[in-house]
Amino acid sequence: MFSWVKQEHGGHNKEGEMYQTVTEGLQTLYTKKLLPLEETYLFHDFHSPALEPADFQSKPMVLLVGQYSTGKTTFIRYLLEQDFPGMRIGPEPTTDGFIAVMYGENEGVVPGNALVVDPKKPFRKLNAFGNAFLNRFICSQMPNQVLQSISIIDTPGILSGEKQRISRGYDFAEVLRWFGERVDRIILLFDAHKLDISDEFSEAIRALKGQDDKIRVVLNKADQVDTQQLMRVYGALMWSLGKVINTPEVVRVYLGSFWAKPLQNTENRRLFEAESQDLFRDIQSLPRNAALRKLNDLIKRARLAKVHAYIISYLKKEMPTLFGREKKKEELIMRLPEIYTILQREHHISAGDFPNVSKMQDMLQHYDFHKFPSLKMKLIESVDKMLATKIAVLMAMIREEESKQPAAIVTGGAFEGSQDGPFGQGYGEGISAGADAEDWIVSRDKHRYDEIFYTLMPINGKITGVNAKKEMMNSRLPNTVLGKIWKLADCDQDGMLDDEEFALAQHLIKVKLEGYELPGELPDHLVPPAHRKNPAANTMYNHTED
Repeated sequence: MFSWVKQEHGGHNKEGEMYQTVTEGLQTLYTKKLLPLEETYLFHDFHSPALEPADFQSKPMVLLVGQYSTGKTTFIRYLLEQDFPGMRIGPEPTTDGFIAVMYGENEGVVPGNALVVDPKKPFRKLNAFGNAFLNRFICSQMPNQVLQSISIIDTPGILSGEKQRISRGYDFAEVLRWFGERVDRIILLFDAHKLDISDEFSEAIRALKGQDDKIRVVLNKADQVDTQQLMRVYGALMWSLGKVINTPEVVRVYLGSFWAKPLQNTENRRLFEAESQDLFRDIQSLPRNAALRKLNDLIKRARLAKVHAYIISYLKKEMPTLFGREKKKEELIMRLPEIYTILQREHHISAGDFPNVSKMQDMLQHYDFHKFPSLKMKLIESVDKMLATKIAVLMAMIREEESKQPAAIVTGGAFEGSQDGPFGQGYGEGISAGADAEDWIVSRDKHRYDEIFYTLMPINGKITGVNAKKEMMNSRLPNTVLGKIWKLADCDQDGMLDDEEFALAQHLIKVKLEGYELPGELPDHLVPPAHRKNPAANTMYNHTED
């Protein structure tokens, strides 16, 4: 599985070795280049367990995190459009464990202890969290089309108030951190009526630090408040998130009600539909970007492993040979922030690549620094070479695979037909209005446009570009937009507009002023009847006018 093979197709490194796919290349680079460095400097004890083949080959995963009764399980059911084994929905904290909802030919539940010994599943390293966690971890398998492309991880409802003081029996934040490092998307769900971020929720969000690019926020049950209340709720949510997620970028928040029930307030229906389609597109893109995400995570892991090696080897170098080891160990732990600064200058490393100081100090208390290995530059150089040359080969392979294969997207369930038929987003609106009408939609307002047209002194039934410009500038649209409208409306490209072309230009201006986008090419249903190749269209238009 990890061997490099010589074949006609695939990527190759500087030495001419060949490999077939990006996944195979990632596995090979990790096993031959990065894993030896991790094992030498105890990286797996301090940071993250070793990666296995299933971590590279698994489907993209979506992790749902939120307080109880925010609609996490209902959200999964909404996407799948069917119940899944082990599902429980209620206003109280019903989901008391982690549920991995995955594809399987036969519907059923696999308990956690059996799950972590399955080499085909990417959960083997979770056995480190013990029976208290494994007893609350199951895999729900079912033959669902959505699950052929992605897997979804449902988490326990995060508690608030007195309930959060009850111990779960395992390190909840560490489990979330483990999943956060391996999933492709993290969705934080909030209830429009429950915006308070409890201590446990704050701790959970902090556990996902470093995965900010994967995080999306869903403000669920947004139809249960009116527009004015929704504005206040949205503002309060952004304020609360700003205190917990300490990044300069504003996190993407999707508004909506993700369940198959009638909307209580329909005044924001169009907004909710647009937001849900944006979220669907984001989730649908995960299979297409899975290889790139795994490559990005491997690079982040390699940079952290290098920094960890420098820290461990520095501590080893500073230890005395015989006497005063314990005293020196305590001194080095206290000086760890200063050591970080020294290593930054010495090896030209960014401060953002270093692990959390406090956590590192706590973990170092349990180790004998004298037994740490010294710095082995060959291991460091091997990882540097991987980052400098071999990763570039995989990047090129990703683009090549994308060009050869059809774009992989999530299908089935709520994703099926969301863009098709009369209920798709934008159907019958903006530029699509009149697409299924028998008459030319512009003709409905043409009598008004004609009044303007004849005041612009047409010659032989046409107005010049100069005269048309004066009228079109009244819309106050930018010249770049008006120039595009002119190209679309001047069907015969003679630099002048007849009455139909002028009416079309006015219609396109109206569409743009209403907030819709203009097309790259004029749709067939908007072509003026006199400029259509089908003579029957002209007859139908004239009949309508009569």
